Amino acid sequence: MKPFDYHRATSPADAVAVLADHPHGAFLAGGTNLVDHMKLGVAQPDLLVDVSRLDLTETVHTADGGVRIGANVRNSDLAADPVIRARYPMLARALLSGASGQLRNVATTGGNLLQRTRCVYFQDVTTPCNKRSPGTGCSALDGYVRYHAILGASPHCVAVHPSDMAVAMCALDAQVVVQTRDGERRIPVDEFYRLPGDEPDRDTTLRHGELITAVELPAPPSGAVSDYRKVRDRASYAFALVSVAAELTFTSTFQIGSARVALGGVAHKPWRARRAEQVLTGDQPSAETFAAAADAELKQAEPLPGNEFKVDLARRTLMAQLRMLTERRRP
Repeated sequence: MKPFDYHRATSPADAVAVLADHPHGAFLAGGTNLVDHMKLGVAQPDLLVDVSRLDLTETVHTADGGVRIGANVRNSDLAADPVIRARYPMLARALLSGASGQLRNVATTGGNLLQRTRCVYFQDVTTPCNKRSPGTGCSALDGYVRYHAILGASPHCVAVHPSDMAVAMCALDAQVVVQTRDGERRIPVDEFYRLPGDEPDRDTTLRHGELITAVELPAPPSGAVSDYRKVRDRASYAFALVSVAAELTFTSTFQIGSARVALGGVAHKPWRARRAEQVLTGDQPSAETFAAAADAELKQAEPLPGNEFKVDLARRTLMAQLRMLTERRRP
């Protein structure tokens, strides 16, 4: 057991002020990821700042017609929220796809966004891992890569981000509200995460000591239809091989008016499929259009020996999701 200090935060400002002075400290909310990593020796904080009792537990309407979700809203409560289920069904479905009911009852919105990769080499402290110990190498490159990245990887890391919720948040153009020493700032989810590059140990653009206090979702477009689809090795308690969060709107002539698409299980971050969105927007919904959109997004894929199947799996999953959404709105 590695000893550590403990501080129960009384406010977001207090939490930020305390952790800012401890470069090796960490925030503790639900603990479903951090505590596991402490047991494994992956994380060894010298201070835990407990933010689980802060009053960040409400989901409220915003002035622009969207919602603001407190960082301490539990995943199970968010998935069951009537507003989320009715207006953001892809988010509710993603949350229900994410873990067991027991974990969803404990895991928080802010903590879910900050999950670290489930790469087996990252979690095994006996193996080299640039994400865990920068400069030691990437064991996955010559190892087990079934779950690893096909987009946006680097020679330093090929791990993928594990969160289902974050993929939906990315497609929904969510903004992460962050408490800093100087006040609040907002970060679009697509900019909140970063690709590995030559610093794979940095998952996000957060600075040390900054605390997620909420996530804000804009109002959904009128007539939007959306959902989340996850492909995994078993029906439950498994991370995505590939997932798709997609939302479409249609014009009066049944063209695609707008498209928002994000992929999970394929990159170091939730992957916003902007090339696919460009192909889809303004075109007629058809198998040919959907195939062209998938091909435009996946032409940049660089699979590893052992996960080549994920390119075709991502293509077919995206096309199936778009076809399903179209059928829901077909005149």
